[in-house]
Parts: sequence; structure tokens; C-alpha cells
Amino acid sequence: MLKEFKEFAMKGNVLDLAIGVIIGGAFGKIVTSLVNDVIMPLLGLVIGGINFTYLSFTLKAAEGDKKAVILNCGQFIQNIIDFLIISFSIFMVVKLLNKFKRKQEVIEEKKEAAPSKEELLLTEIRDLLKEASK
Repeated sequence: MLKEFKEFAMKGNVLDLAIGVIIGGAFGKIVTSLVNDVIMPLLGLVIGGINFTYLSFTLKAAEGDKKAVILNCGQFIQNIIDFLIISFSIFMVVKLLNKFKRKQEVIEEKKEAAPSKEELLLTEIRDLLKEASK
């Protein structure tokens, strides 16, 4: 069982997935910092100094012992912006990788389309043999 697990864990796809998760976690922290520390303060400044983290709406005021009913939507808005930035960044990386992959496929197709040196040499020998036998 241990041997099977080792074979499974050492497969390329599992290692690629593990690396992707680790890099994704680190990338998520960077994007969260970008949103929290750069984008949201600028956005708050543009719309009148509102800090989105604490943005909320009171649906019903507190009455006696009952607490107020408050809709806290600031953190939700911030999470949506995080998601949009992360998904756009991932889209750009995938697009870039696909571009490189397509270029590599075109290069390989050109290599396959052109005859190899051996084929050219064999063709030349064949043609010489045909001329000599005439």
C-alpha cells in the first residue's frame, strides 16, 4: 500500500497540482493585499471616503433589548473584487501559456512538414540510382 501511494504521489499531475495549490495560496495573499491596501482605499476615496470593509446598512434599528438588524455588505463587496482580480489574473496566465503552447505546436508542425536530412539524402541517392540505371 505504501509503494502504491508513493507511485501515486510521484506522478506528474499530483506534483503539478500540489505546486499549483501552494502558488495559488501565495498568489491569493498578494491579491488580497492588493485589494485591501491599494484598490479599496482608492475606490473609497473616489466614492466619497467610504471604507468598504465596514460598509453596512441598518435594516431595523435596535429596540430595547433587541439588537439592530444590520446588513454587512462591505466585506462581501471586497471579496467579489478579490475574486474578479484573481480570476482575471488566472485567465491572463492561461492565455499566455496557451499562446506559447500554440507557438510550440506550429514549430513542431513545421519540423514535421519539412523532410529530415536523412530523407533528403535518401531521396538524392534514389534519384542518382534511377539515373544510373537508365
